[in-house]
Amino acid sequence: MKWIMNWGWILLYSVVLMASVLFIAAGNREPIEEVQTEKITLTFRHFWITEHDRQMLDIFEDVVHKFQESHPNVKVNFEGMDQTVHREQKLKSEMVTGTPPDMFVLFGGAEIEPYVRSNRLMDLSDFVKENGLQDQFQDLHLWTFNNKIYGLPIEGNAEPLYYNMEIFEKLGIQPPETLSQLNDAIDILKENGYIPFALGNEERWPAGIFAHYLMDRFAGPELINDLVQGQESQRFDNIDYLRAFDQLEQWIKQEAFSPSSNTLSTEEAIKLFTNEKAAMYLNGNWDINLFHDEDAPANFQDKVGVIPFPSLLANGNRSIAGGYTIGIGLSSNMEDAKKEAAEDLLKALFTKEVQSNVVYKGLRIPSMKVSYDSNKTGPIFAQVIALMDVNHQSFVPYDNILSPEVKKSFLKVIEEMIAGDTSAKEALEEIQVSSQEYWKQRRNFSP
Repeated sequence: MKWIMNWGWILLYSVVLMASVLFIAAGNREPIEEVQTEKITLTFRHFWITEHDRQMLDIFEDVVHKFQESHPNVKVNFEGMDQTVHREQKLKSEMVTGTPPDMFVLFGGAEIEPYVRSNRLMDLSDFVKENGLQDQFQDLHLWTFNNKIYGLPIEGNAEPLYYNMEIFEKLGIQPPETLSQLNDAIDILKENGYIPFALGNEERWPAGIFAHYLMDRFAGPELINDLVQGQESQRFDNIDYLRAFDQLEQWIKQEAFSPSSNTLSTEEAIKLFTNEKAAMYLNGNWDINLFHDEDAPANFQDKVGVIPFPSLLANGNRSIAGGYTIGIGLSSNMEDAKKEAAEDLLKALFTKEVQSNVVYKGLRIPSMKVSYDSNKTGPIFAQVIALMDVNHQSFVPYDNILSPEVKKSFLKVIEEMIAGDTSAKEALEEIQVSSQEYWKQRRNFSP
């Protein structure tokens, strides 16, 4: 009897189970248990940590926030780091070990070439095609190697010369078009108690802007192109570059730059300009945000003029340093699910809405082809855009095209020149030595 009852229960359980299956199938219903979505964490490093980058940080923080809301399974560790530490130390060591962040802000050109050669950067060529972005960017040549794309620029930049029109007019100085006129202006400014150039070289690269402009003006654009390609017939310690560095050394000796420039921050240098203690400022358009100094005269924005760096001779070359150098790269070392999430975030970052915010909120030159009203960006940025529209000649800043090893030497010797620790001739000889060593190693390790 007990045996019959046990089998009865088993038979009853089977009938109930079969009925449940038929009920679910008939009702076209899903099982109660849900498929769990994979949790993903993306690391995204930027260097928008200074005051002049605050607007850019706000723009991209907003994109990341909205992305996480629409992708609840994805957490983005969006973290900032000092630009120099990130570019020259942290990322380099991570690329060697194969442990870079999943996404990161970086500079195109020579800086990423070693990462491309070591297969550390993701090839974004298919991403660009699949999302219809082939013709949407202003210029991708700094991000393209062997016809493959290894990063996307998020903004363009230009490095014009800003000057205080009121000071110049008061002293009877015309905006300089040649280096000779610029030297005359420096003499007059010094005689009247003004600092000619506000310079904050705490990060080393701002003084490099003066150097690459002088090198371009005295030697032209072809020489640097030969040098960065390793042509052995060309040298950094040549007569034209020596003339350029002699000019830089002359300005240093006559104290044309703000005192203690090597220890002065960008913000401190700009304060000298906005407080009208310095008459000129040479740097990128990214610093325009800092011209809104609360201690500056109320109408200071209307006093600032924007011109190209002067040419060597009258009617000579007045090309502007700039380009589409700052962008975002992805690590090639990501699993499929993480790669898909990273590409989704990348897609959210490169939209016309974000690029419009880059213009109107960040006061940066857009990297993509978007229309905008320069009358709504303020008088200084409007002048920069107008200058770029009129002057179509430009060259990539030297610290973006020199190899990292040579760039390090380039910025180091200029810093030493400003400190009075080395001469123009010695500085160029040191750059030449670092260039020879770089190309020797490069050729020895070439396949």
